[in-house]
Amino acid sequence: MQDELHISIIQTSLVWENPEENRILFSEKIKSISEKTHLIVLPEMFTTGFTMNATALAEEENGATLQWMQKEAKKMDCAITGSIIISENESYYNRLFFVFPNGEYKTYNKRHTFTLAGEHKTFSSGKEHLIVDYLGWKFCPLICYDLRFPVWARNTQNYDVLLYVANWPQKRILAWDALLKARAIENMSYCVGVNRTGTDDNSHQYNGHSAVYDVLGEQVSTANFEEEFVETIVLQKSHIEKNRNHLQFLNDRDKFNLK
Repeated sequence: MQDELHISIIQTSLVWENPEENRILFSEKIKSISEKTHLIVLPEMFTTGFTMNATALAEEENGATLQWMQKEAKKMDCAITGSIIISENESYYNRLFFVFPNGEYKTYNKRHTFTLAGEHKTFSSGKEHLIVDYLGWKFCPLICYDLRFPVWARNTQNYDVLLYVANWPQKRILAWDALLKARAIENMSYCVGVNRTGTDDNSHQYNGHSAVYDVLGEQVSTANFEEEFVETIVLQKSHIEKNRNHLQFLNDRDKFNLK
C-alpha cells in the first residue's frame, strides 16, 4: 500500500462518432503528462461522444479501443479508465474499462441508463458494482447518470475513491458540481469526476467542470473548470484514514439491502 496516489484527469472536447480520431487525440493528451502518474481518467464514451448510434459504433470487448488502452497503460506504466460502446450477446453496453499497467482489466456496465436521452432504448443496464483494488487503494468506478443515485454509490465496501466518467451537459452543470461534492462528503472518500467540453452533433454543449474532492468536500484539483486541461492530482490515504478515524461517520450508516 502506498500513501500517495497520483491521478491524471483529461478534460477535452471529443470528435463526434470517430473512434480513430479520438484515440489519436487522447494519445497526444496522454503524451503531455510529464510527471509520474498511477491512473489516467478519460470521459464517458470517450471514442464517440454520447451517441445512441450503437449499431454502427459498438466494438467487441477485445476491440481496437481496449487494445489501445492496454498499449497506453503499458507505455505509461499506469492504469487507465474510461467508457466506450460495447456489443455483447446481441446487446449494447456503455461499459467502463479499468485497465492495469500489465494489460489486465476489469469492467463496469452503466447501471442507470439516461432515459431523458433514450439511452435505455439502446443500451442494457448493468447489474453489478465494481470495486477495483489497485496499489492498495480501492476504487468504485461509475458512469455519468449514476451520479444522481446516492444509494448505488453508497460506501458499504470501504472504498477510497469514487470515480465518475461523464458527458454531462452545460445546462445541468450545477447538479454535477453539487452532487460530486455531496458524494465525497457522504461516503467519506475522494470523489473524482471527469467530464468533456465542446459541442456534439446533437447541439448539446459541455463545459467540463471536471474536479476532484476530498473526504470533507474540499476541491483538491486546481485546473480551470471550463477549459481543456490535463491535470495530475495527488491523493493521500492518510487523509482518508485520519478523517474516518476521527469522525467515524461511516459507522452510523443505515443498514439495508439494495434489490
